[in-house]
Amino acid sequence: MSDIILQIKKLNVEFPVFGGIFQHEVSQVHAVNNVDLDIMSGKTIGIVGESGSGKSTLGKAIINVLKLTAPDVRVHGDIILYPQTDNAINVLNLKPSQVKAYRSDVQMIFQDPYSSLNPRMLVGDIIKEPLDINTSSSTTEKQDRVAWLLNKVGLNKEQANRYPHEFSGGQRQRIAIARALATNPKVVIADEPVSALDVSIQAQVINLMMDLQEEFNLTILFIAHDLSVVKHISTEIAVMYLGEVVEYGNTEKVFSDPQHDYTKTLLESIPHPDPVGREERKEERLKLERFSM
Repeated sequence: MSDIILQIKKLNVEFPVFGGIFQHEVSQVHAVNNVDLDIMSGKTIGIVGESGSGKSTLGKAIINVLKLTAPDVRVHGDIILYPQTDNAINVLNLKPSQVKAYRSDVQMIFQDPYSSLNPRMLVGDIIKEPLDINTSSSTTEKQDRVAWLLNKVGLNKEQANRYPHEFSGGQRQRIAIARALATNPKVVIADEPVSALDVSIQAQVINLMMDLQEEFNLTILFIAHDLSVVKHISTEIAVMYLGEVVEYGNTEKVFSDPQHDYTKTLLESIPHPDPVGREERKEERLKLERFSM
């Protein structure tokens, strides 16, 4: 167990559906269904699947924020963090007063860099906020930490005195990454962190995350629907379909020899450059156009 940092056992997440005149429960949506995962320390795990497969819900269950957005949600199973070899924390059994300590070990990078940062706060205060909540460091120590984090994500300390609207999307996501690293977390959940960015900026942010993962020995759960990005950054892949993990294994093995039909379908949907085929299709179109004339 010493190499496992996070263990998920028989995790189920249900959202009740209410209807009728008196708004009673008429059915349930099973967003996550009986998921088991052993996540090894220092690895990057790609969580892939189509929209609605339960990827983001799984991430929010791990960070334990589902009830903040959906108070009626029902979460069953075990989510166990092993911050040290001699103890374990079952997230779903934590009392409200105990959640703060857990949050310092598990942080999240959200999908939208525009809505995930408070527009009324200075960037320095945004990054410093986790330190204010989770540590007793002095003001000087916090300021030094903020400057160091900004430097780590490719920004400078002078930018701490600006507001989020003064930055591009890629820079905002760098700020979100700095905020996530503020408390020295052991696990970072990245919920489609590059899907809202331009392709050229996506590569910069992905490479930054890979460098930070190696430097700090982070364990990253990288949630995405772009399989090419997941293949580039992940050491292992979990494929989700209708709330279930239908395939899990080494990235290269899953891509080269998928076992589940859904995984095969996902991989077949990846576009492949085909210059020769493009020319052939162009010639066919020209023939049809001449024929129609």
